[in-house]
Amino acid sequence: MAQNGRLGGKVVLVTGGGSGIGRATALRCAEDGASIVVVDQNSSGADVAKELTELGAMATSQIRDISNSDDVQAMVGEALESFGHLDILVNNAGVGGSGQRLHELSIEEWDRTIAVNLRGQFLCAKFIIPLFLQSGGGAIVNVASTYGITGAPRSPEYCASKGGVVALTRQLAVDYGSDGIRINAVCPGYINTDMGGRRAALGPAGAAAANAAREAHAALQPLGRQADAREVANVIAFLASEESSFMTGSIVTVDGGCTATFNHGLPE
Repeated sequence: MAQNGRLGGKVVLVTGGGSGIGRATALRCAEDGASIVVVDQNSSGADVAKELTELGAMATSQIRDISNSDDVQAMVGEALESFGHLDILVNNAGVGGSGQRLHELSIEEWDRTIAVNLRGQFLCAKFIIPLFLQSGGGAIVNVASTYGITGAPRSPEYCASKGGVVALTRQLAVDYGSDGIRINAVCPGYINTDMGGRRAALGPAGAAAANAAREAHAALQPLGRQADAREVANVIAFLASEESSFMTGSIVTVDGGCTATFNHGLPE
């Protein structure tokens, strides 16, 4: 790993870092010289941290529920004990929607999605921003979704949560720009990941059918395919680095042109 890369000397905390976009981002930032705190709700984060250390990076892992304020405060404290400072937050952890219309959706399903996707990002920012204020600056990259900027079928709770992330990103950029803290968001489209282990829950046949449907929808957009998680991680790492030093409050779509068309398809 390049210790003198564009993130050399920086400590990056990645939530949802055990798989998908989070794992790809942890690897990409480590390649750029950063030390990584991998946070996930299960032991998958430890596997990624081990992978990083075997590649020569500095990395630790934590099992945390980012919707719980005590867990988030403990997360920040442990990260500081490990590295002494934090410089970049990648607010990536999230859950998918239920695939139901609003009147079919249970209150519990609504609350869970909002708790993880929106409250979780709020809590992580709330307890990390004071560190940035003390150190004179920092960067936050929030992971939203194309479904946060457009309506989509059978996704009321998911669209609402990711739309909240988009609005929160812009608002925080307004409040903290003068403090040297930049806050941007990426909106992935069709990404070839298994959010929340849904493919495993569907079984081989169901997972294959679900992915075939996603591929068919992705084929309708300008680039005509799903993305690899690495392609989103590349954009996240750019927004985390000083190469994007004049960007804050930006909502960056990484969607193969999906939002430039009328193809809305299925949620990531």
